[in-house]
Amino acid sequence: MKFLVTGGAGFIGSNFLYYMTEKYPNDYFVCLDALTYAGNYNNIKALEKKANYKFVHGDITNKSLVDKLFVEEKFDYVINFAAESHVDNSIKNPGIFLTTNIIGVQTLLDACRTYGIKRYHQVSTDEVYGDLPLDRPDLLFEETNPIKASSPYSASKASADLLVLAYARTFKLPITISRCSNNYGPYQFPEKLIPVVISKALNNESVPVYGKGENVRDWIHVHDHNVGVDLIVRNGRDGEVYNLGGHSERTNLDVVKTILKQMGKSEELISFVQDRPGHDLRYAINSHKAEEELGWKLTYNFEDGIRDTVNWYLENQEWISNIKSGEYQKAYHLSRKR
Repeated sequence: MKFLVTGGAGFIGSNFLYYMTEKYPNDYFVCLDALTYAGNYNNIKALEKKANYKFVHGDITNKSLVDKLFVEEKFDYVINFAAESHVDNSIKNPGIFLTTNIIGVQTLLDACRTYGIKRYHQVSTDEVYGDLPLDRPDLLFEETNPIKASSPYSASKASADLLVLAYARTFKLPITISRCSNNYGPYQFPEKLIPVVISKALNNESVPVYGKGENVRDWIHVHDHNVGVDLIVRNGRDGEVYNLGGHSERTNLDVVKTILKQMGKSEELISFVQDRPGHDLRYAINSHKAEEELGWKLTYNFEDGIRDTVNWYLENQEWISNIKSGEYQKAYHLSRKR
């Protein structure tokens, strides 16, 4: 089988490619990534030696490039990780989120229609559901919940989900969608909470926490998320949405304190800053559908997962330094010169 994996140089996509190329040596994986600021070629550099992998530098909004790739490679499956994903950036500049997260998806869907595939899979987010109240721990996001996006980012992802479902109904395109909770693990770009805390604490810098840190997130290790995506792509039912959650709800403040404790750093580094506009209160996912239909189950609890994650960043400080200095943006061009 031949897979197109878009956004494969990003955090979740790169972890997915390592998992899949190792697990399925007889399948072939083409990574398409525009290498925008959050796309890091260093994340996937080690894959160059694999016989069942190829990298293509390009944007999913580029119709001629996407069409050419479909003609040449004749993909069986398309898995779309490519997205602008940082909420703060979507508040500052919504336009790029609409372009990549909606028009890019339309470009991929049209190519799937034209050239034929066994399945298109859209990697989405629990943020399309909006948020849940802090005082109702019994409430969880279900696949049947209405979409209620809060930020330009989540609105763009919700729009993409609706577009994917519309193509399934109107054009009978075989599709699936996964909606996951907050991911953590290796290679996460240091703009998100966990790598920000680690990076700041390493230098004994102030660690910013929005508001009072009371907002709750459900955390899933990136490996468990990717196992779920694999199961959905291969065994999920056409036209279905599957939630993938970590069953690990934590306040943002608890997450920060956990990391600081593991690093042997003082909680005095914590600095409460002005809250994000429209900040969602709580995310929590019901994953029973994926668990019961596909046999998906978690392998990481939060305590073990966050320990391994912090250790990875501590052992790969050069990776963080290259991002801070901007050196990582030269990695792809340097690899072409060899």
